[in-house]
Amino acid sequence: MFTLLKGLLRHDAASGILLFLAAVAALLVANSPLRPAYDAVFALPVEVRFGDFQIDKPFLLWINDGLMALFFLLVGLELKREFLEGQMRNLRQVILPAAGAIGGMAVPAAIYVALNWNDPIALQGWAIPAATDIAFALAVLTLLGKRVPLTLRAFLVTIAILDDVGAIVIIALFYTENLSLFALGVALACLVPLAIMNRRGVADKAPYLIIGTVMWAAMVNSGVHATLAGIVLAFMIPLRQGERSPGEDLEHDLHGVVAFAVLPLFAFANSGLALGDIGMEDVLHPIPLGILLGLFVGKQLGVFIPCWLVSKMGLAKLPMGMNWAHVYGAAILCGVGFTMSLFIGSLAFEETGVDLLRDERIGILLGSALSGIYGYLFLRVFAAESKDSRSVRAALGAGSQ
Repeated sequence: MFTLLKGLLRHDAASGILLFLAAVAALLVANSPLRPAYDAVFALPVEVRFGDFQIDKPFLLWINDGLMALFFLLVGLELKREFLEGQMRNLRQVILPAAGAIGGMAVPAAIYVALNWNDPIALQGWAIPAATDIAFALAVLTLLGKRVPLTLRAFLVTIAILDDVGAIVIIALFYTENLSLFALGVALACLVPLAIMNRRGVADKAPYLIIGTVMWAAMVNSGVHATLAGIVLAFMIPLRQGERSPGEDLEHDLHGVVAFAVLPLFAFANSGLALGDIGMEDVLHPIPLGILLGLFVGKQLGVFIPCWLVSKMGLAKLPMGMNWAHVYGAAILCGVGFTMSLFIGSLAFEETGVDLLRDERIGILLGSALSGIYGYLFLRVFAAESKDSRSVRAALGAGSQ
């Protein structure tokens, strides 16, 4: 078990580092003579047609609506496994990170809303600073090595998983409009064969993926964001405890694809920001400032204070080996929004007809960078591994031999 955990953490660190490199590459290209080519590639129209049915989108939206559906499929499979087999089964263990996750979404959103209250278009971006990028956050923790306890990583992962649940709900409720009842009906009809196959324990992944693709295509034209098809499909694929199942196989297959292809491509396509003409007035504009403060300040307050309150109320206690410096350090790292913030930002502003993506990216990149750097420095200086944590690590190490 411990060997598996170490492998997972190495995998997440590699994914976070690759995301960082993809974002840096996008910034370099966007601020070079290659900028016109960069814009042209992602604006390239791509069309798929079957008779009267067609999907016609620029390449950028095929990445954001299509490939990111695979990311949400993986998220859904991980959520399902956590609810069936992981820490989510024990309500007592979930209370502390759940309090942090709720506060960590509410406070950043409130800061953004307070700064953009008088602008109806800007208000559509209220959920952008509510997100956490777990790959980046875990990569920072991995750089700290044995300075932080393993329980801190589990704590941060649980917050991020619950954060993903919140993001899914937000996307479904607030970024869905202009519904096509026919297309939505086709998507819902796909649930019938999926439920039958799940009930009968069909072990072949192919039928699930074929019907899931049809459901995704219908949702593209339904007005409900297409990536939610990945979440729905994940909960329809069997995941049986104690034995190999199609859900476990698919999760294993998707990890590498998502971590080393889908997310880096998404980061490269969405991080291109021309820096040459950015001045302090751009940073202090309410949209980027709201995102920056939401990620860097709101996440710290929103995660740490609710955790402290539920602990003082006796509803939860700190995981073994952790202290309040560790909790605060995790709260800082939750401000690394990046991937999910960029994704929600694209949903918030793509239909407004106003180019606000530049403002959004300034806030996301600055807020995420500050949170990652400050979180690393804080944990390195103030959150040395405790004696209890070293005992836990030693016990786990002995158990894995």
